[in-house]
Amino acid sequence: MKVSLSWLKEYIDVDINVNDLANALTMAGLEVEAVSDRYDYLNSVVIGRLAKIDPHPNADKLKLCRVDIGDRIITVVCGAPNVKNDMLAPLAIPGTCFPKGTILEKSIIRGEISEGMLCSEMELGLSANSDGIMELGRNYSVGFPLNKALGLSDPVFEIDLTPNRPDCLSIIGTAREIAAFEKKKVTYPKICLPESFDDISDYTSVTIMAPELCPRYAASLVFNITVGPSPFWLQDRLVSVGLKPINNIVDITNFVMMESGQPLHAFDFDRLAENRIVVRTAGEGEAFITLDGKERPLDPEMLMICDGKKPIALAGVMGGLNSEIEDSTTKILLESAYFDPVCIRKTSKKTGLNTDASHRFERGVDPKGTITALNRATQLIAEIGGGKLIKGTIDEYQNTFTDRMIDFSVTALNRRLGTRLDINDIENHLKSIEFEVDKIGNDRLQVIPPSCRVDITRFEDITEEIARLFGYNNIQTTFPLIPAEARHPSKKIESRNRIKCLMTGLGFNEAINYSFISKLSCDRLNFEPGDKKRQMVDVLNPLSEEQSAMRTSLIPGLLETMKYNISVQNKNLKLFEIGNVFFDTGQKDSLPDEVEMLAGLWTGKRVDTVWFSREFNCDFYDLKGVIEGLFGNLDIVNINFTRMPPASCFYTKPGFTAQVIVKDKYIGLIGELHPKVLSNYDLKQTAFIFELNFDRLINHMPGTKSVSPIPKFPATSRDITLIVDNDIEANNILQSVTDLNEELVENLYLFDVFEGDPIPAGRKSISFRITYRSSSETLEDSRVNNLHKSISDRLLKKIDATLPTV
Repeated sequence: MKVSLSWLKEYIDVDINVNDLANALTMAGLEVEAVSDRYDYLNSVVIGRLAKIDPHPNADKLKLCRVDIGDRIITVVCGAPNVKNDMLAPLAIPGTCFPKGTILEKSIIRGEISEGMLCSEMELGLSANSDGIMELGRNYSVGFPLNKALGLSDPVFEIDLTPNRPDCLSIIGTAREIAAFEKKKVTYPKICLPESFDDISDYTSVTIMAPELCPRYAASLVFNITVGPSPFWLQDRLVSVGLKPINNIVDITNFVMMESGQPLHAFDFDRLAENRIVVRTAGEGEAFITLDGKERPLDPEMLMICDGKKPIALAGVMGGLNSEIEDSTTKILLESAYFDPVCIRKTSKKTGLNTDASHRFERGVDPKGTITALNRATQLIAEIGGGKLIKGTIDEYQNTFTDRMIDFSVTALNRRLGTRLDINDIENHLKSIEFEVDKIGNDRLQVIPPSCRVDITRFEDITEEIARLFGYNNIQTTFPLIPAEARHPSKKIESRNRIKCLMTGLGFNEAINYSFISKLSCDRLNFEPGDKKRQMVDVLNPLSEEQSAMRTSLIPGLLETMKYNISVQNKNLKLFEIGNVFFDTGQKDSLPDEVEMLAGLWTGKRVDTVWFSREFNCDFYDLKGVIEGLFGNLDIVNINFTRMPPASCFYTKPGFTAQVIVKDKYIGLIGELHPKVLSNYDLKQTAFIFELNFDRLINHMPGTKSVSPIPKFPATSRDITLIVDNDIEANNILQSVTDLNEELVENLYLFDVFEGDPIPAGRKSISFRITYRSSSETLEDSRVNNLHKSISDRLLKKIDATLPTV
């Protein structure tokens, strides 16, 4: 929105500095992006003295003028009839940009060089006079810029308005804001309609067939007008805000729109079929040619202004080619209306037309200002166009707008803003922007905003108005009281972050895969037909077949990640992922069951290639050590790894898979991927995976840490080697020792398993070490030996084992 200071001063007395005014407008919520002087182009137009005038040797009507511009004398070819020796006149030097956009260049005219241009008032945009060059008085200095010599200055403010301030899309709206912080009154234009004849109802009528989209439509008639150029003052006003003058009728409608914010449109009355107006929505498949000469397809949501037979305008957006004002027009129907903002916005977007009118209508114009703007434009048309005014106006106003009354508390307002304004301060602020205010007691106000403020509907809007009028910079900065105690994060979030940190510390990288996988994943992982993991939730509109269902396992995502990495020659991978899996409940319109899982994958070498060590492929025990390390750092105890029954191994290799048990509760599994699964995913490299139920896992994490003092007395250890059946798990033997609850047993661990000669077939040798320690004394060998023999004897009897023969 451009606003010129000279136009503003017609409605309010502005006597503050331009920069201060721009700052005040910005602080009031009307951000001024730039300030420019529209007469800056006259900086390159200087006062010249015609020192000598000679006839042009090659043209009878041209003259060669020697013009003194102070620092030098230049030659100018001029054809003006009023040039004379020693006169002062404005001279434009090369590079000058004239108001119509023409840039002056040094030229050769009929064989003679012309180094500038002697200008008329019209060429300089100072008046409509074009009879000859502009003659200046004798009291000006030669060579001085014309704008400074004549005191020509008109600052133009470019204001970036927010969508909620359509009331400021006008000169008067901006003047109202200035009046508020300058404590002055706005002088509104006086409207005095000339003498009128006949009655408008005898000539035309208005029918509104879509009152919800057009609550108000007003019209007036002016006959016997003369279409022609506008007077200079009117053209100058439009040029000052960036609009191009067209003719007196169109210019008046644009002038009133910029002045009041109410868009208007003039129709050629003689071109209206049946001389009447019908407001309706467009028909299906209907088309319309707008003023720009383009045919626009219409749809039933668009509001149209029609005559008795055809559309003549896209309501609130643009008029039609079939009713525009032409030089031959003598009768006009002037429209002023209020249209539904949403409807105009949709029409503007669908047609790709963004006009000054649609810009205002779609934000909301003053519903009660329709007649005021209509009368203002009618008066100007009658005066400037020399027309005959038809008596009366048509005002179809079915759904009238009622005043919005807002009741609020001064205490509540101060509490929200952090201010200490009293009721009188608030009343004065609101009245300064033309709000009606009634005091109810010492703490309550009833406020009725003016009809132009369509953005004010509730207490919060009033609060914003008081804040900006009081001055945002006058509101003290305060900080909320924040207690030192912070709420502890949930155990799930804290545990998740802790596990991510530990897995990263163990050398794994976190993978984040889509929750959508292929429906073929269950087949690729060898799930049985009745397995719960086949209860997948289908995606209604999948992006691809590979993302057609919600995942029931994290393993497919890790395998796809492994496949991609190997394809780019990254063959050593340690990955983990924490995420939800989803199971269909089988019930209609119910949400799926969600379970959070932790999964990991290790493939390739145990460590990256180094010069001081041989390369080893990772194996089951490497990944088992990772799980043990993770559980140890999480202080989870009573962990067992037991053989997974072959019938339960779907995507892992039987005999190479273990169940992870914590306190007799199944947590998950760990094992080598089944060769068939690797083949299904086009993988040729052995991989080991684990998959744990995260929700169950965190239930076994202790809420507190327990510690024991560092032992004062030394420990001693003894080894046991037993010959047992192949199907006996080493873990069961270790658990049997733990179950004896011997006080002096501090630790035990497996260190060797052997099969083959001289061990009998079907048997194996298992060796483990027991550490003994007392917390109160140094243990003697005899006591340790006796205890060790006792443990050995009990184990031999319990698990049907034998001792190796020497």
